[in-house]
Amino acid sequence: MRGVFLDTMTMKLEELDTSALESSLEQWDFFPTTAPAQVAERIAAADVVITNKVVLDRALIEGAGNLKLICICATGTNNIDLDAARERNIPVRNVQGYAGASVPQHTLALILALATRLHEYDRDVKAGRWSQSPIFCMLDYPVMELAGKTLGIIGYGNLGRRTAELGKALGMNLLVAESFTGEKRQGRVPLKQLLAEADVVSLHCPLTEETDQLVNRDFLVAMKPGALLINTARGGLVDEPALAAALRSGALGGAGLDVLSAEPPPANHPLLADDIPNLIITPHTAWISRESRQRLLNGVIDNIRQWRSAND
Repeated sequence: MRGVFLDTMTMKLEELDTSALESSLEQWDFFPTTAPAQVAERIAAADVVITNKVVLDRALIEGAGNLKLICICATGTNNIDLDAARERNIPVRNVQGYAGASVPQHTLALILALATRLHEYDRDVKAGRWSQSPIFCMLDYPVMELAGKTLGIIGYGNLGRRTAELGKALGMNLLVAESFTGEKRQGRVPLKQLLAEADVVSLHCPLTEETDQLVNRDFLVAMKPGALLINTARGGLVDEPALAAALRSGALGGAGLDVLSAEPPPANHPLLADDIPNLIITPHTAWISRESRQRLLNGVIDNIRQWRSAND
């Protein structure tokens, strides 16, 4: 059995224990990155393909004559033509739950940084402004005390629940938005109510037809004045020009994003302008703790082993 891992750079495998992966098949080819023009050649003789973000479309799947298993080194499956794989009886296996500690931790870090204006005070200190202060401290940016404030969660799966627990530990009140499926669940509130009452709104929902650009101008207008928006889910949930406008106008108190609609973003991305106040953008790093990446890799290994066991 021969396996190919198309984009190992996304996992920084040198920091992880890969011994179980290497022994899961008789032969492996590891590639740091794979350009679209290189995919067909690299998977042509493979029985098992691992990809994080490399796209496997219908033509590629149909052209890989030996392909028997596709493993996604991630939760999402949007980079695989699932219909093409199904027609060839090729299982597609992803991994869930691996970032259950890392992403909520990162979400909380964004909330705390925005609420305390940590990034802006740090910037000003390094620019020499504290040294020039006539008093012992600086009070240039208003700090939000989170205790007693309301945290609104949109998307109440594992990550949403864990983020809610961290918010409660800080003394925050909790609101959870109703499901986009229309299913009524006890304790959930309509999205309109959540936006009007929440001091912090944190997104943890998947990107679907219903949630595509969920955070548009109307959404932002409906938010409580001065509230904070956090997105560690998917960049496509946000209308990015609308968000930039809301931050510039001061209607929104701040935003913390770990994802953008294009990754990596172009240099002229609307949220990369240097005149947008109280905005923190991290480069899709909420999931990248070493522990999280090891759990993800272990999940891929388990998928390969289970498949082999079922087909031996």
